[in-house]
Parts: sequence; C-alpha cells; structure tokens
Amino acid sequence: MTFAPGKAAVGSALPAALSEESEATHKEMVDAIRMLAADAVEKAKSGHPGLPMGMANVAAVLWTRFLKFDPSATEWEDRDRFILSAGHGSMLLYALLYLTGYEDVTIDEIRNFRQLNSKTPGHPEYGVTRGVETTTGPLAQGLGNAVGMALAERLRNARWGDEVVDHFTYCIVGDGCLMEGLSQEAISLAGFLRLARLIVLWDDNRISIDGPTSLTTGENHLARFEACGWDAVTVDGEDAEAVAAAIAKAKLSDKPSLIACRTTIGMGAPNKGGTAATHGAPLGSDEVNATRRNLGWPYPPFMVPPHILNAWRRAGQRSVPEREAWESRFAAMAEDKRAEFLRTSRGRLAPGWQTPLNEFKQKLAKDQPTWATRKASGQALEILTASFPELIGGSADLSESVFTQTSHTADIGPGDYTGRYIHYGVREHAMAAIMNGMALHGGFIPYGGTFLVFADYMRGAMRMSALMKQRVIYVLTHDSIGVGEDGPTHHPSETLAGLRVMPNLLVFRPADAVETFECWVVALTEYDMPSCLALTRQAVPAVRKEHESVNLSARGAYVLEEAECGEREVTLFATGSEVHVAVKARERLEAEGIATAVVSMPCWKLFDLQSERYRREVMGPDWPYCVRIAVEAAISPGWDRYIGENGIFIGLKDFSLSAPGPVLFDYFGITPDNVVANAREAVARRRVTCRRPAQRIGIDVVG
Repeated sequence: MTFAPGKAAVGSALPAALSEESEATHKEMVDAIRMLAADAVEKAKSGHPGLPMGMANVAAVLWTRFLKFDPSATEWEDRDRFILSAGHGSMLLYALLYLTGYEDVTIDEIRNFRQLNSKTPGHPEYGVTRGVETTTGPLAQGLGNAVGMALAERLRNARWGDEVVDHFTYCIVGDGCLMEGLSQEAISLAGFLRLARLIVLWDDNRISIDGPTSLTTGENHLARFEACGWDAVTVDGEDAEAVAAAIAKAKLSDKPSLIACRTTIGMGAPNKGGTAATHGAPLGSDEVNATRRNLGWPYPPFMVPPHILNAWRRAGQRSVPEREAWESRFAAMAEDKRAEFLRTSRGRLAPGWQTPLNEFKQKLAKDQPTWATRKASGQALEILTASFPELIGGSADLSESVFTQTSHTADIGPGDYTGRYIHYGVREHAMAAIMNGMALHGGFIPYGGTFLVFADYMRGAMRMSALMKQRVIYVLTHDSIGVGEDGPTHHPSETLAGLRVMPNLLVFRPADAVETFECWVVALTEYDMPSCLALTRQAVPAVRKEHESVNLSARGAYVLEEAECGEREVTLFATGSEVHVAVKARERLEAEGIATAVVSMPCWKLFDLQSERYRREVMGPDWPYCVRIAVEAAISPGWDRYIGENGIFIGLKDFSLSAPGPVLFDYFGITPDNVVANAREAVARRRVTCRRPAQRIGIDVVG
C-alpha cells in the first residue's frame, strides 16, 4: 500500500496539524497509541502501560509534525534521533513504529509483546528492532546516550557541513531518569557544550512506583536545567498546540532544551489513571474495557481502523522528500568525500591502516622502552589518532594521568566542535553513556580515560556498551597496588574480576609497550565489542624483545618464554606488571634445573575463544605432570579455570593497604622470590606425587 506524503511544511516553525487533511482526528491518532499499549500489556500480562498512555499526545505531536525520519530508510544518516530513555514505556515506541510503517513492527509483533524472540522485547533493544536507536531501561542511560548522539551530530556537522549533517536529537525522560545521578552529569555537560540540537521531553506525571514523587523529591527541575545552561519550559502534555509551539521554539534555541510535559500517567483509564497502579502492571480486563468506553474507542484489541492507520502512515511518509533531497546532495559530493563519509559511518578502518602501526610496533621491540603501560598507551594513541581521524578521545578530569590527549586531538568546547577531545570533568558515568551515544550515532570511535577503580562509577553504562555490542574503548589506568600510597580506596583489587565476568566485554591487561600497542589494535578492530585497557601507573620493563609481525595479544594468551632445560614442570601465568615478575622467577627456576614456561595472558576472553588445541598447547600439562602458578596483583576469582584446582595463586585475597607500591608488592608476596619458593615446594610435591597416586594439593598464596 502506498501513501502520499502529507502537506505539512518540512522544517516550518509550527507545521499544520495533520488532522486538518485526514479523516482521522488527532485524538483518534493519540488514542490508537493508548489502546495498543493497554492491549499489548494486557495480553502479555506484563509491562508498563502508564507512560505510553500518558505521553501519547506529546509523542504524536513530535512524530507527526517534527521528527525527521523515513520508515523505509531506517539507516538514513541525517534522520533525527529519537530516544525513549524511560525504556519501561517501550510500548509507546513500538506503537509509533507500527503506526508509522516500520517493517519490523507489525501488528503481530505488537500482539507478541515481551515474548521470546519477538521484535517487541520488554525494553527497547538496539539491534533487535529497526527504528530503536539505543537500548534503554536502566533509567537515565538513554538521556546520556542522547547527549552523545547530539554531540556526535555537531562533530560531524563541523566536518561535513549542513548539507550532509543537520538533524536533531529528541529524548523522552521520566521522573526516574531525572532522579538518577547520571542525569545531572549528562545535562551539566550538554549545557556547558551548548548542544542546541538536543530536545528533552519530560513526562512530568509526578508518579513513581512507590506512589507520588512527593514521597522522595521536591526539587525544581526547570531551575536545575536552567542552572546547567538549558532552556526549560512547562506545557500541558494534553494540549497538542502548546506542545507543538514548545518544540518549535526549542528548535530555534541556541541551548539544549527541556520541555516539561505535565501529563497524567495512564491517561484514559477512568479508575487507575493518575495513580501508581498504571506504572508497571497491566490495567486488568475490566479497566481496559472501561478505558475503551472512556476514550470512545469502539474497536476490538489490536485493531486500528484504516482511516486512523492511513493517517499515521502518511505521517511516516512526511520526510521522504527531505530524504530524497539529502540523497541528491550526497550524490553530488566528490567520490572520495562520499567514500570517506560512508567509511566512518560504517565504522570501517581506512585501507592501509596497518602500515604506520607495524612500523611503530617494530620500533617498540627494538627500543624496549621501560614505560608504564599508561605511558605506552599514550604513545600508541599518538600514532593511532594521527592515523584515524574518527577517534574521539576524552577523560574524566585525568588527562595528564591517563595520557589520553595527543597532539592530534584538540579540545572540543562550547560551540566549537572542530576538535577531537572531550574534557568530561569528574563525570565518569556520563562519559561512558555519552560515548555509547556517539558510537551508536556513527561516524566516530570514542575512547575515554579514568582510573580502573572508578570503573565502578560507570559500570551501568559499560554494561550497556557490551549489551549493545558497541566499539567503545575504556582507558583504565592505575590498575593495581602499584598505585601505592593512595591506598585501598584507589587500588582496584576486585575490579578486574568484576569486569572480566561481563559478557562481550574485552578486558586487556598488557605487560609492556608492545603488548599495550597490540591490545589497542585489537580494540580498534573488534567492531562489535567494547574494550577496557587496564594500565599501570608504575614503569615496567620490556618483556617482548623481538619483533613479531603477528599480533600475539589478539589470541588472548601466548607462551612468552618456553621451558628450555627439559619438559615443562612449571607454567607461570601472569598479566600486566606481574609478567616481568614471572619472567624473573623463570630465569632462576631454569637455572636450578626446573623447566619453566611463562604465559602472558593480556585478555582472558580472547584466549577462551581460541581452539581447544591452541589453549592446551599454551597452558601445557596440568597437575600432577606440571605445576601451574598464576601471579596477579588482584584477587583470584577466575584464575581457577586456568590453573586448576591444584594450582597456586599468588596475589591478593582482600582489599590492600596504603604504602609505596614496591613495599606493597613485597608485603603481599608478589615477587620473584615468593614465586620461586612456591614453585620449588610444589615441584618437590609433584615429583613425589608422580611416584604414587595423585593427590589434591590446592594452594593459595596470598597476603
């Protein structure tokens, strides 16, 4: 079925209402959203009908009069971005996608809401449903993503101009989003950077799960946003013309805008509307029927009559002429410019990118610098940011400590988006959420730095990076007790273990400059996985002293030094700064006639993905034929699957202490002396055990 585009003026300050040229009234179009939401939640016996019913009018105004989109071209680069930060109200988005004609969301998918393998999961999920720009549900994450998308739009506009990049980012938030601390971090930075093409619509229904929001909060959100450099207004969310006027005004502002839409949660439900009962549970069949009568909606569940659906489908076609005009402008660009735009949009690396990187790696192997791996990362970034203009860096007020700014990454500032470096301030959570938004928008590869221990501040957003399979790179320095005198508050004793268990997140802990560079290359080439680089504060000696054209770190673990004086009796596993501890211990053990290998394990997850044959070759024999010892300045969870139940772990078992770094390594026994002593004892037991039936000797050597 083909529908003619509506006649509403594209880009006009206040477009004519679509109802003026359609048999369907605006109220009917709004009520279609409300009843689809109520019916879908009722059928699923699960969901959140309150927000979709309350914000239906606001969303209808936005989608029929302002939002620039084309359901038949879901990847159109210059479409407006729409983010439902209050993702629990997902039926609002699914109803809009169905009504405007997105292929993925049919009426059968609406009926299949919240069911296995449906296109309409409980919360919107990026990559599952076309038209969903980001995964939302954890409150305020979508708002942080929206700031990232709005920033990415300005950055691309500064590079390509209005003819190619000229769109807005709209975001619906709820009371819960604005309660989350992440929201303050995000709006503060957005206001400071003057991201004027960001428009946030607040579902101001004053209801949360526990009841009225007056139970928990009383702040003036408009004053809060204004203090952060935003425009902020209040409108009646049921007054379509007032909503339209507010959006039109916001589009002309030189600041980001908040529009507080005073709404009624569960609008239309005669008994439960306006109460917490509509927030997170089905209305119940009696209340759904009563809502039908109250709204004057005589149609059965999941039926949208043709005159209403046709009006919505025309709204979905409204931006087709604008999209076609954009395609003509894009086609008129020089071929090399088009190719570069598409390359960066798709996240692909430029042809020939390996050459300067290989040259730098050869130099590192030759020079064997004794650098902290955070410094090695900074040196790698000098090469990488020169080679990849799409790399956009930043840090949470720690640039000089984490070495994330290079000579190629000028500052991004208020109104100046030509640079490549974001000073996020002490806003770790927002940094991660904003980087997710930039990655989702396309055109850039974001990376950001802070201390490893502060990953806990941004873990929610890091989890979303992994869930959405976004190439976001976290530079996390000061990775162990090597931080020293700052003490256990700044020693990430348990942080590595917590990050390593997260699905689809690559956690690298390189041993020296060569491994650091190799890990950076992997992070850039893994298109659908975020990465963390855990890097030392203290200098470490080079352990990779011969150039290898192959990226050994890409396999997750490899034999750094094989046993030479006989069949392996000991395998020493280590990561990061402890690899050189293992190397020194091996030298002494080999001199004593104990055949010892060292395995460097910069990335467990990549190692786990290798073939069983490769993993067996690297790990070597297990007890009782060989002693396995792991050395890491962290706690032990996870190491057991590599060293086995009879293996020895040398590291921490608790939080650490405050003292100079070298003193702490000695205190906790993370030294070549202690490794050698434990290896000797275990080898003696092994030799006895091999002459009798094997017995379990599980050992933990910890401070």
